[in-house]
Amino acid sequence: MLMVKTTLATGLLAAIAGLTACASGPTPNAFSPDSVPDAVKVPAGHRVALETVGIGKITYECRAKKDAPGQFAWEFVAPDAQLTDRTGRLIGKYFGPPATWTNLDGSTVTGAQVSVSPGAEKSIPLQLVKANPSTGNGAFTDVTYIQRVATRNGVVPADTCNDLANGTRADVTYQADYIFWKAR
Repeated sequence: MLMVKTTLATGLLAAIAGLTACASGPTPNAFSPDSVPDAVKVPAGHRVALETVGIGKITYECRAKKDAPGQFAWEFVAPDAQLTDRTGRLIGKYFGPPATWTNLDGSTVTGAQVSVSPGAEKSIPLQLVKANPSTGNGAFTDVTYIQRVATRNGVVPADTCNDLANGTRADVTYQADYIFWKAR
């Protein structure tokens, strides 16, 4: 229990620091479609519709491995992040499963992973998601793909995962840019 509280406290402090950095002023559009690995590039015929920054946590749980008796590993449970635009203004939320992005304007989109590519050291991978049909009318209406790029942190905890920790959850802070694409 102490491990979860310590991880959560550390994560909250890091998230606050990240939010403070984002709130310091407008961030220029740092995204360039040419700068991502081929594995997570959006197919031709689409355009960037919205650039967001997600700041939050990823929850992992220490669980027994299904096909390896006596062995344990941290497994992904769920993400939970606030979405801001490039100026730092809150515009929505990202959570799951399933992967769901909601916008304060009432639009929502879910999606399924198409591919991944390694992120920076100690960061979750870059990701390409194929969007399902959206609900509501707003910024997420007609989104076709979502890219997760510029990832920071979020990998499985370094804490020990064994029979004593079985069932323990840990929240790890992360940040990523979510780029929303629509057909041309």
